[in-house]
Amino acid sequence: MLNRARNCGAVLAVVATLVGANLVSAQEDAKPAPTAGQVYRAKQVLGAKVNIEGDTEVGTVDDIVLDDHGNVDYLIVVNADNKLVTVPWDAAAFNVQKRIATVRIAPKAYQAIPTYTVDQYPTFSTPAYRSQVYKYYGITPGAQRRAIRSGAVVAP
Repeated sequence: MLNRARNCGAVLAVVATLVGANLVSAQEDAKPAPTAGQVYRAKQVLGAKVNIEGDTEVGTVDDIVLDDHGNVDYLIVVNADNKLVTVPWDAAAFNVQKRIATVRIAPKAYQAIPTYTVDQYPTFSTPAYRSQVYKYYGITPGAQRRAIRSGAVVAP
């Protein structure tokens, strides 16, 4: 019961994070998704198909991981073998009308990413894990990227 309450709280936090200060009403379901300053609701992301380069389907979005500040950090993708793969939020582009997340990674590179099961979740918050995951996708973690843009850190 406690886990269910935590999951409900996590889903509410995801929804709040995804929509920011905007209030989402049921009427928005009929409207097309915004094009600038994209806003996503959790139910638009969870269960979405995940494709990689070459329009290859690799699974569906099973979960969303938030950092300790409530920012969306990762998507957890479940593949056909029920193995899980961590995908940085910044590596995915969404088509909410088609419920597809496209990840910018070649199939061979995607196959090299370590998988895990629900019984063996990694420690998402460790700097070593973050660096390793982002490296697979050829991108820089969000906080570091923001620091580079602000001039607080020099790009590697």
